[in-house]
Amino acid sequence: MIKVLIVDDSAFMRNTLSGMISSDPEIQVIGIARDGIEAVEKVVSLKPDIVTLDVEMPRMDGIEALQRIMAQHPVPVLMVSSLTTDGAEVTLD
Repeated sequence: MIKVLIVDDSAFMRNTLSGMISSDPEIQVIGIARDGIEAVEKVVSLKPDIVTLDVEMPRMDGIEALQRIMAQHPVPVLMVSSLTTDGAEVTLD
């Protein structure tokens, strides 16, 4: 079973991703986070196999969260971005 943590400030995106991911019987959504601060905390406590991480979020954006996650508890991360211009450039870098 692949354990996934979904990180996005948009309830719509969290629900959409959760629904898509949960449709696969081999994948389990083990938690959600609404911003980068929650993401860093939940990566440590939940120990997911992979994280979906939004780029633009309040309190701590996805880029900073990614840096902290990789420094503290490296795990594969899938960057997710919608309706962004600044974040798209940063994600590509």
